[in-house]
Amino acid sequence: MTSASTAQSANADSSSDRAADGPGDAGGGGLPAAVRRRLATVDDRIGQGQAWAATFVVVAIAAILRFVGLSRPPGKVFDETYYAKDAYGLIDRGVEWNYKDNGPSYVVHPPLGKWLIGLGEWAFGYQDADSGITVAGHLTTTAPEFGWRFGAAVAGTLSVLLLVRIGRRMFRSTVLGCAAGLLLALDGYHLVLSRTAILDIFLLLFVLAAFGALVLDRDARRRRWARALESGLDPTRPGRAGRPPSGWRDWPWWRLAAGVLLGCACAVKWSGIYFVPAFALLVLLWEVGVRRSAGVRRPWRDAVLDELPWMLAAGALILVTYVATWSGWLLGDDGYYRLAERYPNVPELSDTPFIGALNNLWEYHKAAYGFHTQLDDPHKYQSWPWQWLLLGRPVAFHYAGDGACGAASCASEVLLLGTPLLWWSFLPALAATAWLGLARRDWRAGAILLTVAAGLLPWFWFALDGRTMFSFYAAPAVPFLVLAVVYVLGAIVTPAPVTGTAPPPTPEQSSDRRLVGGIIAGAYMMLVALCFAYFYPIFVGKVLPYADWSARMWLDGRWI
Repeated sequence: MTSASTAQSANADSSSDRAADGPGDAGGGGLPAAVRRRLATVDDRIGQGQAWAATFVVVAIAAILRFVGLSRPPGKVFDETYYAKDAYGLIDRGVEWNYKDNGPSYVVHPPLGKWLIGLGEWAFGYQDADSGITVAGHLTTTAPEFGWRFGAAVAGTLSVLLLVRIGRRMFRSTVLGCAAGLLLALDGYHLVLSRTAILDIFLLLFVLAAFGALVLDRDARRRRWARALESGLDPTRPGRAGRPPSGWRDWPWWRLAAGVLLGCACAVKWSGIYFVPAFALLVLLWEVGVRRSAGVRRPWRDAVLDELPWMLAAGALILVTYVATWSGWLLGDDGYYRLAERYPNVPELSDTPFIGALNNLWEYHKAAYGFHTQLDDPHKYQSWPWQWLLLGRPVAFHYAGDGACGAASCASEVLLLGTPLLWWSFLPALAATAWLGLARRDWRAGAILLTVAAGLLPWFWFALDGRTMFSFYAAPAVPFLVLAVVYVLGAIVTPAPVTGTAPPPTPEQSSDRRLVGGIIAGAYMMLVALCFAYFYPIFVGKVLPYADWSARMWLDGRWI
């Protein structure tokens, strides 16, 4: 396992580099080596063919695991009973609709995730015995379960693709990027969410995509500064004279794309908003870092003044994108709370043209927020945030005691359970990532830890109010937990960076370190794969002899 520069490479902002390069050194036509190193990004032209071939293999594994047997188990499992029905209402009438009562449904989550589920129903058909609905697909007609689970399987597969490419860019290593994607592909938690028509896999996808867009934005901004410094820019000059060109080609397009993607995340579940301040902080820190590396005298002040308008523009895109996903509700008359005349007991509603629709949408959101804040009814599968990474209470999406298994008693289950060896690595990996990140001042460690915190810490606050919660609320944090594991694997494989006056390792020492580290990392990957294979039957609802099913309940009653 080798890489040009992994997450454990010497930090680009080390104090020794800053001491070596005064502010004026960056003003000439050439860049000092230390500045060039600090502004370096991945060269996409190097090894692209091999990198995409390796990516294809990992994504193919993920796709096979997610699409094969997608229509099993039959029927609607867990919350599919809500989301599959709501999705059909959206593609049929533009809003969630209760076909049994012939009226609008009151729902408490935004519509985008259900629209994406509905696309599969539109393409492959839909059936609901309770409402007497049977509709053929517009592309082809399959088992209805395939239709409403198709979107989730696509989202899960795309998230593996994104993680491979994000990991490759962050760690500057195709091997580590593919390791991250493969670990996500072999995670039972991610697999179950990818094969079930509920919302969390879509939230995971959009949060990960937004993060990827910001990593691309970081690289683009660093290349912009490097080009300007190569052209003779003096960063110590005041005002625009000390900044790179700012034509429309140099606008932070990837940052604006991240705004759209975060708007999509919030339009799947409101919990997407937890990532907005975290990602804004990342952008600010990265912009300060690039100015400090370039030799700007007041990097904090200049970063805030230069980037605040763009961050506000990205925030506006979040809001516009979110509202746009409600277009079916806004442009029709069928939605819940849409027309005031249908709800005489809600005086806050209005039928004033245009303004009335936005007002009613706001009132709808207030009602939904009230539902969420009062959600404290006990549930068999509820759990607390501090249990999630320990797999303290997984959620059973489906269980049946019938079927043919060659034994007197059989069982089949779809259990939302992370691959145990992988998940029980998360907490040690987070601790190691924090230690390595502080010791080496590595931006990658900070980005991983901040995003994990955004995905998990808010739920600890809600736990203080006794809110009913489930382990699938942690879904958006999972890719970043995997990145933490891969970050540590990279540290094991790669020789430590040279600091201070310590002599560099000899080529033989570096080779030995990579060999031993590669064996350790490879053994870990193999053990995760074997653990996944052992638990695979209870991820996909395969019928097992009861004794075999029971043997997989490692934590006994906590997993049953």
